[in-house]
Amino acid sequence: MARIDQIIDDFAYLEEWEDRYRYVIELGKALPDLPEEDRTPENKVQGCASQVWVVSHEEDGGADPVLTFTGDSDAHIVRGLVAIVLAVYSGKHASEIVSTDAIEIFDRIGLVEHLSSQRANGLRSMVKRIREEARLKAAA
Repeated sequence: MARIDQIIDDFAYLEEWEDRYRYVIELGKALPDLPEEDRTPENKVQGCASQVWVVSHEEDGGADPVLTFTGDSDAHIVRGLVAIVLAVYSGKHASEIVSTDAIEIFDRIGLVEHLSSQRANGLRSMVKRIREEARLKAAA
């Protein structure tokens, strides 16, 4: 999976939005498939027009656990957005996830303004869900 700093650099390099959309789709294609047993109602992100699943995994059981995430979508562009969100949050401590707003990163690379309102709302739902899970784990 691509790192978020590499994704930001790649976006800066690509000048045309058509190329950036192709890149988002490529990121989605590189995302490992989510096992069928993880495609459950509990893992489904509410508020997305497409089907989106996000699964959290706790790396350690400490007071501020490291969380990793897997995810998937049935739509190509949304699957790429899932890949970027996972690059932002996966492998970080719960407290760091809570204090990181991926929407700011999407704004910085100009992606939010080029998404349909449905996709932007779905993106916000994904981010909200991940940050809420991290908040609960950090508070536990």
